[in-house]
Amino acid sequence: MDPGAPPVAPPEFQVYNSYAIDPQYARGFTAFWVSLVGVAVLISLPGLLRSIRRGRVYTGVGIWEDLHGQSYAPVSAEEKLPPRQLTNATRPIYDYVRSKGYLLAPGLNLDIAQITVVALYYGALLFCVLHKIDLKQYPNRAGFMSLAQLPVIFVFASKNGILSVLLGRGYEKLNFLHRWAGRGLLLSATIHGSLWIRNHLLEAPYLMKGLKEGQGMAAYGTLCLIVLTSLSPIRRAAYQVFFFLHVIGYVGFFIIICYHTPYAVPWIFPPIAFYAFDLLFRMIRFRIKDVTLVAADQQMTLIHVHDCDGGWTAGQHVRVRAFFGGRVFESHPLTICTAPPATSCAEGSRGLLLGARVQGPWTRALNALAQEQEKGVQISVMLDGPYGGCTIDLADYENVLFVAGGSGVTFTLGLLDDLVGRVVKHGRAKGERTRRVEFAWCIRSFGCIFWFAPLFLDIANKAKGSSIDVHFSIYVTCLCNPEAVPDIPGFDVTMDKPSMRSHMALFLNGSDKEAGNLAATGGGLGVAVCGPNDLIREGQNTIATLSPAQVKRLGGVSLHTEHFSL
Repeated sequence: MDPGAPPVAPPEFQVYNSYAIDPQYARGFTAFWVSLVGVAVLISLPGLLRSIRRGRVYTGVGIWEDLHGQSYAPVSAEEKLPPRQLTNATRPIYDYVRSKGYLLAPGLNLDIAQITVVALYYGALLFCVLHKIDLKQYPNRAGFMSLAQLPVIFVFASKNGILSVLLGRGYEKLNFLHRWAGRGLLLSATIHGSLWIRNHLLEAPYLMKGLKEGQGMAAYGTLCLIVLTSLSPIRRAAYQVFFFLHVIGYVGFFIIICYHTPYAVPWIFPPIAFYAFDLLFRMIRFRIKDVTLVAADQQMTLIHVHDCDGGWTAGQHVRVRAFFGGRVFESHPLTICTAPPATSCAEGSRGLLLGARVQGPWTRALNALAQEQEKGVQISVMLDGPYGGCTIDLADYENVLFVAGGSGVTFTLGLLDDLVGRVVKHGRAKGERTRRVEFAWCIRSFGCIFWFAPLFLDIANKAKGSSIDVHFSIYVTCLCNPEAVPDIPGFDVTMDKPSMRSHMALFLNGSDKEAGNLAATGGGLGVAVCGPNDLIREGQNTIATLSPAQVKRLGGVSLHTEHFSL
């Protein structure tokens, strides 16, 4: 011990230095969630490398137009059917373990895998808040942990974040972490604020009127407004109001919190950087396009976007801002129903097709405008995107099952168009393995089939006589005008509701000799489900409850789901 050094008090007599110790926990929490993201990136690396090798990772930068017309030479390639491959022994085991994560918890819109991630997040948060501290005496710890969650909230809110590329997941698949991190911020801010108020009321009530305390309560009030207007019923009923209050609320929150404490300043720079990058990349993706609106009926509006030659993959969506009727400030997500023209089975296609189901004021006004002229109405739109997409490449599986409910067909139909086009038009140039496809669609009336009948017909004609077998099962829940069924090869129309288990049985047992052989040799099964929550729940729970023997017989199984809800 240096005799010239000042004396050091024993630990039991040392005063807790909140401003020296608590930031260490905030940095430790940051290191923890960044490490978890790193592990997730490593797990997703094989899929990312496959996507890079096939060039699909580069196609979502933005929709483009071929000004020289060089992309429209007819594609004619001889199909090279890859030989049957014995399934890797470890793949069914991996798929079986992963499938258990699909199971949806009752009363929650989270599956087991998502619940595990949220539990890890909150476990780390609560550990950092409560570890070796008397919170009643030193509530600053919870305040520092509130600041440490700001980067998490913004990185998982970005539509154009690098994490979407590295993880192979669209922003909508990562957005649940944004919501739960926001709730974690509210929790820690509530702990921090309520304990400070308690201490002031007990020891020095006059301090409640101080400037710092007023700024803290203003920041907390702003945070409560952001969280309350983010609840699902409010988002669905008034999305534009929710979005406006979200943006304005966080701007106000950042300003107030920086006045409240100087320790907040370093924590707001990463969120600002994430948001600025998101806005910049979104501006790069903006496109102004001419479109033709065609009313398929009073429930569906088809939007034909002209002069779009590439820049998207099947299953992605764009946010559409239509210039009509003073609705320029509204944008709505619509799924692209077709693959790029070089791959699409649609005859004479040079553009992309969107489908807008009539559900609210915007889609109702769009449908009314389209009905003004029988051959369609010309307007201009702004496209923002594309975003999202299927998290699995269905061409890696010998067997593929599509299940859609209502307008969810816009997602599955685009994937089918891409899959058949890659097999028939490109001749399996990138090793596509798919041999059998079952396409199930549940609708309310027979007339809904005509929404996309021309595209169905083009796909069926392309697949006919090729090495890929496509079968359509249409389930109608309302008995009305059964004669209005178009004549499309491979179409079966049934008055019933679809059952995921019955469709899984087709691949497990085989509906005929050829199908039975396909199932018996494995080859893998890729499943894509899009529709309302009940359909998604049935799909995920069906896959999650497969036995190890069934997963092995299929040769492994993978699932992608798309929700309607915001």
